[in-house]
Amino acid sequence: MILCGLLVAGLWPFHAPKNEVSWLSSGNGLLFGEYGSIVSLGAFNGNKSTETTPCSVEIWLQPTRDYSGTILSFYLPEYGVVPLKLWQSHGYLGIRRKSLDQFHHAQGVEIYAADIFRRGKSVLVTISSGPAGTRVYADGRLTREFTDFRFSSQNLTGQLILGNAPMRADPWSGQLKGLAVYDRELTTAEVSQHYANWTKNAQTDLAKSEGPDALYLFNEGRGSVVHNQIDSATDLSIPKRFFVLHEQFLVPPWREYYPTWSYWTNVGINIAGFIPFGFFVSMYLSSVRKIKQAMVVTIVLGLIVSLTIEVLQSFLPTRDSGMTDLMTNTLGTALGVIWFVWIAPQPWLVRLGILSRFSVEERRDELQLVE
Repeated sequence: MILCGLLVAGLWPFHAPKNEVSWLSSGNGLLFGEYGSIVSLGAFNGNKSTETTPCSVEIWLQPTRDYSGTILSFYLPEYGVVPLKLWQSHGYLGIRRKSLDQFHHAQGVEIYAADIFRRGKSVLVTISSGPAGTRVYADGRLTREFTDFRFSSQNLTGQLILGNAPMRADPWSGQLKGLAVYDRELTTAEVSQHYANWTKNAQTDLAKSEGPDALYLFNEGRGSVVHNQIDSATDLSIPKRFFVLHEQFLVPPWREYYPTWSYWTNVGINIAGFIPFGFFVSMYLSSVRKIKQAMVVTIVLGLIVSLTIEVLQSFLPTRDSGMTDLMTNTLGTALGVIWFVWIAPQPWLVRLGILSRFSVEERRDELQLVE
């Protein structure tokens, strides 16, 4: 029963859920549910750009949830790098840039712009970057300026993913109504004019003089493709099943670590979840099977069960496969074994005849040997 419980907790829902992306019933746009993501059919090519080429991104959206989730990201599969990522963290907009050095090592920088999102309210976010830094606009008005942070058109390369992260499940929920990408820095006057165009359903004017490199109007209303009005090679596909573009396998602990309360909560849950497994399996192997070195065998079994779960999780888009869970689960198993050997259950187990005094002393000797 404990083993079944661990497998259910680690592998539920056992398959890729339906991709919860649907067309809005009124107006242009897509609705992203709890698990929804879309991806470009082809990759954006930045061969003509340099590290100093200015660029801008406009995205019109309306969040339905007041917590974090990846809104937009570009992904280079050949290097496993996300050159640009936009995400929501409550009311904040997060922007992360990663660039490759001459040795193809990724170097990342991130910033946050406050008071961008309000649940249930749409907002046109414009991010314009140039030699003087990066400006963030909300509904045509300048909200933040970062003089020491900039990104270029080279960061707008690779496959485009909307509504989720490319290498782990981090879904965003809300309405996506428009997206435009430019290979130049937009002026404040242009940002204000574009806001008027988006909100007055005059988006086609954006494709005219000095138009964007990519423009998604989300006006199809049905089907599984969102058309790029500029280049059909980077049309967006809406798969039937929720997906993670490049699912990772046994991510190292230093890449999984985040200095947040939720991270340590998950660590505690993973340890506590395997304590009963270590306790009852060591009891079974000691009292029923009479296996020598039952403690060591139990810990190895805990490691094997955890490894099996992590391997299977690498095929499930709603789960993450990481070495942190492998270590914490094994630690939980070891704590369960120690609990069985040293703590209170032993006296009543002896009185009930489940274990003999000799068996208890034998397990204590094993614990000393392992230590």
